[in-house]
Amino acid sequence: MPLMSLALDAAAQDLLFREAQTANTFTDEPVTDEQVQAIYDLVKYAPTAFNQSPLRITLVRSEDARQRLVAHAMGANGPKTVAAPLTVILSVDLDFHEKLPQLFPHAPGIKDSFFSEAAAREVAGTQNATLQAGYFILGIRAAGLAAGPMTGFDFAGVDKEFFGDGKQKSFLVINLGKPGPDAFFPRSPRLSFDEATATV
Repeated sequence: MPLMSLALDAAAQDLLFREAQTANTFTDEPVTDEQVQAIYDLVKYAPTAFNQSPLRITLVRSEDARQRLVAHAMGANGPKTVAAPLTVILSVDLDFHEKLPQLFPHAPGIKDSFFSEAAAREVAGTQNATLQAGYFILGIRAAGLAAGPMTGFDFAGVDKEFFGDGKQKSFLVINLGKPGPDAFFPRSPRLSFDEATATV
């Protein structure tokens, strides 16, 4: 049975999905603030519950900040981060509810009725920021760049180093730029449709 065609053309499908892979090396071509803003301006439309938009993006540009981040990296993530043209720390704003009157103005009471407790904010914020992170990676690919997302960091250490007030909680570090030599490992297998889905 032929597959249903998608609205997205084949070249865009390849750019975002089929040919895109996690990059482990990058060229020294800079990633500009304008590129990062263009990525953000595209992916800010990702869905989040109550439009809470809890993801925060910290651009690690100075050499001092890079070394402070690398001190919390595990294994090969340190050298990869040192060599990348740009690294970003993705974190959850644990006080995202303070912006809900702006972001969800038709229900201003949501801020207090749903998110007055810190524990509830952390759960909801982490779920929704993680969803936004997936869109952010797609935005990097849409900009013609490669992403190298990493969880191999001591995030408690990263939080203490960069977010000492406890208002943000990091969960992902991404190197980004133009892919360098031998940037990609061979493509690993994926589950088939029948293995990954069920009809009930």
